[in-house]
Amino acid sequence: MKRLNITLPEKIAQEIQNIPNKSNFIAEAIKEKIEKINRKKLDQLLIEGYKATKREDKEINQEWEKITLEGWK
Repeated sequence: MKRLNITLPEKIAQEIQNIPNKSNFIAEAIKEKIEKINRKKLDQLLIEGYKATKREDKEINQEWEKITLEGWK
């Protein structure tokens, strides 16, 4: 564990005033926020990856479509 001295806005300090284990509460809140940020980064990387391979995927699908439909004509 690492001890930190932090400053909070007065309104937030009042909101958590009655929470018994403030350190644990704040740690969990920070953990959730970090996970949300990391998920957002991963989503963005996946979107960029899909966009980067879009044309290649379309070409492959067109090739397979030709092969698949050969016997149906």
